[in-house]
Order: sequence, then structure tokens, then C-alpha cells
Amino acid sequence: MLKDLLNVARPLGILLMAFSVAFLPPIGISLLNDEGALRPYLAGLAANFGLGLLLWLVARRNRRELKSRDGFLLVALTWTLLAATAAVPLMIGLGMSFTDAYFETMSGFTTTGATVLTGLDGMDHAHNLWRHELCWLGGLGIIGLAMAVLPLLGVGGMQVYRAEATGPIKDSRLTPRLVQTARSLWLIYTGLTAACALALWLAGMTAFDAICHAFASLSLGGFSTHDASIGYFDSVLVEVILIVFMVLAGINFATHFLALRGRSLRPYWRDAEALAMIGVLVGSCVGIALYIWISGVYPDFWTALRYASFNLVSVALDCGLVNADFGQWPIAAGFWILAMSCVAASAGSTGGGIKMIRTLILFKQSGRELTSLVHPSAMHSLKVGGQVVSERTILSVFGFIHLYTISIVVFALLLLISGLDPVTAFSAVVTTMNNAGPGLGLVGPATTFAVLTDFQTWVCTVAMLTGRLEVFVLIVLLTPTFWRE
Repeated sequence: MLKDLLNVARPLGILLMAFSVAFLPPIGISLLNDEGALRPYLAGLAANFGLGLLLWLVARRNRRELKSRDGFLLVALTWTLLAATAAVPLMIGLGMSFTDAYFETMSGFTTTGATVLTGLDGMDHAHNLWRHELCWLGGLGIIGLAMAVLPLLGVGGMQVYRAEATGPIKDSRLTPRLVQTARSLWLIYTGLTAACALALWLAGMTAFDAICHAFASLSLGGFSTHDASIGYFDSVLVEVILIVFMVLAGINFATHFLALRGRSLRPYWRDAEALAMIGVLVGSCVGIALYIWISGVYPDFWTALRYASFNLVSVALDCGLVNADFGQWPIAAGFWILAMSCVAASAGSTGGGIKMIRTLILFKQSGRELTSLVHPSAMHSLKVGGQVVSERTILSVFGFIHLYTISIVVFALLLLISGLDPVTAFSAVVTTMNNAGPGLGLVGPATTFAVLTDFQTWVCTVAMLTGRLEVFVLIVLLTPTFWRE
């Protein structure tokens, strides 16, 4: 085990030291506004850089090429340690416990958007910017960013990419070089973020609010600068802008790349996953709107459609920004919204959950099994978007969904044993595993996760990381085979 840790210590140290740059924006805005948050972020920068330097010094002579299993270990340790050092400013500046501060920063990095904080409206700009910056960096993956801007890491990039990337198919490249691929995707990500911020500013938000909510919507992170989230603005225009950019963030960024490179919208029409995602979202929005209107929640259908559309799109795509307390709607509506968070986002997007591509493969494979019952001798290949899906990918999908389901059951049982009611326990696990933000019951849209005990908070923290790293990365570290020479 010690040898395995030493193999990844050098690149891990470099990543930590590089992450120190992220502390500069909150330091800058603290100096600009004279808010008194300078010391916490200087301390966080020092702790982060110091830990990275220590790891680099310990293993600076170890330049061995990373193997596949080293990639898994590096990804898991990077997310774990970065969340710890990022928690330092919140502990010092806001007096948070390590448990709560770590939950908050892990929620940011994993783009979950669940929070334990209140009083966001009066919070220092530095703290609010920090939370949103963590979301944005976690959107396409911090290691992906490092691969884009730090090609001299001296480690095997493909092994890290396979451990970090989302979705069942991880070996395809958009460009011949992996670093070039990462840079292209991050340029698109940055460009969409800038466009969203500009649109929100023109719609009436302050520049600071526009930047923070652009970070939250493109990363599908869900943090807000206001306790009432998007309900604070009470603006249909703001909500429409955010829906558009959340949908763009929920589509595979490879599709955006192909559309931009070809200067054509055809890649979107050919993306079966994106079309299925949009179809499910539109149908669900109309269905939920009709349901809550008939139930008397809103006086007319168009008002119901406004609130149903924003909250469903946001939570289904695992963002978590809200403009109403959907926890007060009929319980079936809330559970349908949470169910959508499991499947709606595309692979290669900033969303979480099972992903739409796996859902399509699962349904098509079920149909193929039914067909084989009627025609046992017939040979039927499984196709998604006109492309044949390999049997290895199908088995991988079934394996993932099995572990995903087992993880939800285990985490939910732990919360039930700790004393939470069934609705709160189940919804808290589903929303953290899917990195979706608010749940139902005690952790609904109108409340925060501060109601949880320390044990319950740690269960949800582990669930966030498990979901963000797509289950396999963490579970494989628990197997004896992984540590065996």
C-alpha cells in the first residue's frame, strides 16, 4: 500500500500546489471589498501549497509512468485532499466545524449544491465566490483542468482520464492528443460560462451574482448567493436563461465540440442521448405542471408550468437551483423530480447520476431480451444513435447500475439507522449520490443539510464523492485485488 501511495504522491503534490492558484480570486475580492476574509484564504493557500510541496518532496525522485490502478488512486486522493484544504477558509472565516466545512467544499467540488449554510445574502463576497468557484472547477473535473493546462505533469494522462471521465465509454478522443482534447472541452466550458454570466447580467443581476450563478449553472453545481436561491430574483427572464444554459451543460460536451468544429447543429440532432434527455425533460415538465395545477398548488397552468419547468430541469440535470419549495407540492411530484435526477443528464456533461446513455442501453437491452424470448434464434445487435454497443459496454452498464443501486440502499439504511425518517433519508442519499442538491423532508429546498448530525453529514459526504466518481473508482479501492502486487 505504501508503495502505491508513493507512486501517486508526486503528481498529487503538483496538483495540490497548482490548486493554490484557485485561492487568489477570493483573496483579490476580499482586498477589493475590504471584507476581512483575507486571513482565512491566505491560511488556506498556505496549507494547500504546503501539503502539496511536502508530497512532492517526499516522492520527487519517483517518476514512474502511472498504471491504470494508479489513476484510480490519484483521482480519489485528489478529490479527498482538495476538499480538505478548501475547507480551511470556511473553518477560519465562518467558524464552521471540519465536518460541515468539508461537506460544503465536497458539495462544491462534486457539483452537488447541497449546503449547510444560511445567511448567504449577507455573507462576505469572498466566501460566496469561493463556494461557486469550487463548483466551477469541479464541473468538468479538476484533474481534467490539470491535464489541459499542466501537460508537463510527467504522468500517464490516459489512465487518469479513464478514472475521471464519466459515462460507459471512456476511450474515445475528439483530438489525437489527450491534452488537446481537455483544452478544447475547457475552452467550450469557459466560453459558455462567460456567455451565461453576460446574459444574466443583461437580465438584471448584479455582475457578482451573474458570475456566481453562471458558475453554478454551467457546472450544474446549484450553489446560490441567496438563501432563496433563484426565487430571490423572481424573474421569468432569469429563469429562462438559466434553463437554457443548464440544458447545454447537461448535454455531452463532446457534442458541443463537434458542433463548434463543424459549424453545424447536426451533431445535436445525431446525439440520441441529447434528444432523449430533452424529450424526457419536456414531457416531465408538462406532466408535473398539469399535476400540480390540477392539485391546486397554482391557480393557472402557465404559472404551474413556470415553476415545474425550472425546478424539474434544475434538479433532473443535477444542478439544484430552485425558485420554489417543491417539497410542498404533492409528494409524487417531488419523487418524480428526484427520479429524473438519476437518469436525465448525459455522459460527458457536468451532471451526475446514472446518465441517459446508460438508461437507453438498459431499456434497449431489456427490449432485446424480450425479443429473444419470442425469437430465441434471432441475432439482434444493440444500437444507440445508429451505433452498435459492444457486449462489454452492456455488461459494464449493468455492473454500474447494480453497484449504484446497492450504494443507495446501503447509504439510505445508514441514515435510517441513525434516526432519520424514510423520506428524508432516501431523498438525501438520492440527491447526494446524483449530485443534485436539495432533497425532500428535512433536507428539502426550503431547508439545508445543517439539520443532519455529524454521522449523517459524513454519510452524505461519502455519497457525494461516490456518485461524482461514478461508484467504481471508490469501490475498487476497497477490493483486496487492487492492493495486491
